[in-house]
Amino acid sequence: MPLPDDLDHDKLAEAALAILALAAFNSRHESRAWKGLDWDVLDLLYRRGWIEDPVGKAKSVVLTEAGERLAPELLARHFAKARP
Repeated sequence: MPLPDDLDHDKLAEAALAILALAAFNSRHESRAWKGLDWDVLDLLYRRGWIEDPVGKAKSVVLTEAGERLAPELLARHFAKARP
């Protein structure tokens, strides 16, 4: 299903990367995460340079250095509890 135009695709991409990185694991000196997201969302992450090309037979995607670096910041920005 194509992503609805009335969604903020930037916010969606940020949240998707943050959640994807929660499930990341190291394999052969690279961070990988299972392809559990919609293909259009994975394409958003790929176009931003946060994951390598998700198209292929592998059941996981590789987070780029930029994606790995950015993910903790986005996780905190979008999902951290407010401090009293």
